[in-house]
Amino acid sequence: MPESDESAAGAPPAVTIYDVAREAGVAPSTVSRAFSRPGRVNAETGERIRQIAERLGYRVKEQARAQSASRTGMLAVVLADLGNPVFYELVRGAGSACEAAGYTMLLAETAESAVRERATLERALGSVDGLVLTASRISDSAIRQVAKVKPVVVVNRVVPGVPSVVIDVERGTFKSVEHLVELGHEKVTYLSGPEASWADGMRWRGLRRAAEELGVRIRRTGPFAPTVNGGVEAAATWAQHRTSAVVAYNDMVAIGFIRGAGRLGARVPEDVSVVGFDNSAMAELVSPELTTVAAPLQALGQTAAKNVLAMIGGARSHAEEPMQLPTRLVVRESTARP
Repeated sequence: MPESDESAAGAPPAVTIYDVAREAGVAPSTVSRAFSRPGRVNAETGERIRQIAERLGYRVKEQARAQSASRTGMLAVVLADLGNPVFYELVRGAGSACEAAGYTMLLAETAESAVRERATLERALGSVDGLVLTASRISDSAIRQVAKVKPVVVVNRVVPGVPSVVIDVERGTFKSVEHLVELGHEKVTYLSGPEASWADGMRWRGLRRAAEELGVRIRRTGPFAPTVNGGVEAAATWAQHRTSAVVAYNDMVAIGFIRGAGRLGARVPEDVSVVGFDNSAMAELVSPELTTVAAPLQALGQTAAKNVLAMIGGARSHAEEPMQLPTRLVVRESTARP
């Protein structure tokens, strides 16, 4: 570099956006967008620019200034169903993380619809700095496309290449069947949830493992909507091929099943034992109180939001392995010996 370009002290000048652009073979405006609006730059080009900037020593403060100028201070949390009490604790956790970071949380409901979810994401992408997707019903490829535009963390679903926070669904479901087997049940019906649900697949994996290792017979029925009405419908289906125990996709389905079974003359737990999943606030309000697999819902939301906020701040995402939180079985009144 020419001598005149050095400071009086002999130190080299700070690397500029033009230096990065020249080295990368792109326009300076492309370098600017790569840091301030990465979704508007080809992913491969953006990565090359970032690597060159790091090698040349392009200062983080210059990058941060470009990024902060385009930030909205808003984080979107996308929910499948606001009527499901599970999301209440999850949202509280995400909200506490946002408040601590000086962010505003934007809530969006998709009503269990992949079409509505896609439309919601398209509208939200230009208004938020990052997103937490909970119980997403869109495809893996669609989620990866969103993650190329804005930082994303997926909750209770594993999408290759995208950071995620999950609970140990398989182990929790296995423990629920183990509890029923210890009580003496030999046949269990699984009241399944939405077909597009990653959690439903993991529950079924836990149930199949229980069948193999514990010698219990598992029958699958459904899918049912993850709601109380879905549980009522599940009870009518169960009544056609009764078993002495059922494991429900979630607490809402379990509560609906208890209501529907009662209408059919079946008593819980005398005629059928019932296990839910999530340990939502409703689990202790239903009669009999519900045995369920407890998930750390507030920690789930908080962890997801914290990771998105860290990515917005420039932290590297860890998409190789999902962050997994433990579950535990809470035994109450809805399970007993057959």
